[in-house]
Amino acid sequence: MSETNNEVSKDQKAGSSTDSSSIINRQSSTDSQSSTDSQSSIVNCPLSIAFKVDVDTYAGTRDGVPRLLEIMERAGIKATFYFSMGPDNSGKAIRRIFTRKGFLQKMLRTGAPSAYGLRTMLYGTLLPAPDIAASFPEILKQTAARGHETGVHCWDHVYWHDYLPRLSRDKVSSELRRAADLFQRIIGSAPRSTAAPGWTVSATSLELQDSMNLEYCSDGRGYAPFYPVFDGKRFYTLQIPSTWPTLDEILGANGIDADNVNDFYLSQMKSGLNVHTIHAEMEGGVMADSFIELVERLKLMGARFVTLGEVARACRDSAPDAPLSMGEIPGRAGLVAIQG
Repeated sequence: MSETNNEVSKDQKAGSSTDSSSIINRQSSTDSQSSTDSQSSIVNCPLSIAFKVDVDTYAGTRDGVPRLLEIMERAGIKATFYFSMGPDNSGKAIRRIFTRKGFLQKMLRTGAPSAYGLRTMLYGTLLPAPDIAASFPEILKQTAARGHETGVHCWDHVYWHDYLPRLSRDKVSSELRRAADLFQRIIGSAPRSTAAPGWTVSATSLELQDSMNLEYCSDGRGYAPFYPVFDGKRFYTLQIPSTWPTLDEILGANGIDADNVNDFYLSQMKSGLNVHTIHAEMEGGVMADSFIELVERLKLMGARFVTLGEVARACRDSAPDAPLSMGEIPGRAGLVAIQG
């Protein structure tokens, strides 16, 4: 207390203390209410949209991410980016033609060869698999510097997506640890979030994510934030699922094409939180103009753009438990994690 305050009478001191306490309590109540109102509005706003950006490939990191950063900078919005940290073995996905019903049809329906490029489709087979994050650390740093959230998608996208159910605990741990370690060396801090490649999870992967002290994950498809119960076990890392289908699930199906895909997406807009997974290789590549139009139309609708981190902070104390299991969804070959 200052010397001036020490010289006031006891009555004045008592009054001053009472007034000060009242002011502090009122301010604390106001701040708390403001924070609560802000958090509540994220999930209860008539139109909230979060963009989750999956970065799967070398080319997507090199070309797609910078383009998305420019688009979002012009639009004044932020997103949550998940980076593949290790080798680009995209060419090895070709074996899914023989192991996943509908994979070839989906590739042809969505024009994957033109979207991803011939070199990408040969990486890990006829061409060596290039390192992704180690080749473009400045792109990861720039993403974070521009105010976007950044997290780990994987070490080896194709390996995780195709083999996770058969991997030992040590191997799953190695995949997560290598990705997290390189992320920390580049960004300067440990990842606060991860997102499973191909929405593929196991009890082991969820358990190991719990051990990483993450703020949240976005591993599945569903309708609202939740704490997962998988194979009868409850896990403790908040899940924020994608609520909209991805471009590669809907393009070329049911009359949907590049000209009307945004009409479809706007028809999916529900009251409250909407989470849309986009890909650096698609929305940051051949479908960039379509993504720009989607953002513009969402803004005209009065949508509130939020990040997954904002959603996590708003929901972590109130999100319910919900079942999570691997199942099929329209337009995607293979199984994905689905909220029950």
